[in-house]
Amino acid sequence: MSEAIVTPKKQVKERKSGPWRDGWRSFKKNKIALIGAMLVLFFVSLAIFGPLLAPQGINEQMLANKLQPPSAEHWFGTDDLGRDVYSRVILGARISLLVGFLSVIASAIVGSFLGIMAGYYGRWIDTIISRLFDILLAFPSILLAIAIVAVLGPSLQNALIAIAIINVPNFGRLIRSRVLSIKEEEYITAAKAIGMSDRRILFSHILPNAMTPIIVQGTLAIATAIIEAAALGFLGLGAQPPQPEWGKMLADARSYFITAPWTMIFPGLSIMLVVLGFNLMGDGLRDAFDPKMKN
Repeated sequence: MSEAIVTPKKQVKERKSGPWRDGWRSFKKNKIALIGAMLVLFFVSLAIFGPLLAPQGINEQMLANKLQPPSAEHWFGTDDLGRDVYSRVILGARISLLVGFLSVIASAIVGSFLGIMAGYYGRWIDTIISRLFDILLAFPSILLAIAIVAVLGPSLQNALIAIAIINVPNFGRLIRSRVLSIKEEEYITAAKAIGMSDRRILFSHILPNAMTPIIVQGTLAIATAIIEAAALGFLGLGAQPPQPEWGKMLADARSYFITAPWTMIFPGLSIMLVVLGFNLMGDGLRDAFDPKMKN
């Protein structure tokens, strides 16, 4: 009697695996990281659709209604010039996020290039670039940013440049250490053995394998950049009036902290929430994509 062969009615599909897919699955399981991502998405939406959500113009002054507390007409109250704080906070998200994203992108590009050159070629190139990073890291970041803006002149654009410069060593040293380990791999040795050019090795093999720490570091660096932009704005070295930058709003409202605390509470709360969102999301990405953080 022949044995019956039982075939399953449904075949279970094999679960696709890969570093990016596995990392994304791990990230989705992290509820705290998802909360951070939702906060980031919320403020990014404010930055994109701010002009449609703001009930009044950012520079529309109504001196008769200055320093009015929050109400149905002015949800966040008004400032010392009668401007709607709610509208200015919403449109201020665009400035803060723009500075954060652009400065981090610029510092990531420059820092990654220098880090790759230092890690791959070594010798005197590594020595010069590493000493440059050490010089930049020798100064407290905010003091170095203040010095750069003082030389270039106070403006939002110069503040962006200063923030980008002070973040270059963070990306450079991170990528340098990553390149030092990647270039010892067997597939890099094989690529050199078959005569592949350094340019192709760098952009086809090393850079793609070093993208994960860049993304994680970039997410955390955006939060730092937003704080630094707010600090420069508070000191009068960043965005200039009448731009509704959160740090500048805090500086303008500090004289009314007792009589009109809402003029400081809402810009300060916005800075806290957006920075918290990027930090939570960055920690989640690090836990998901960094092999050292996995069990």
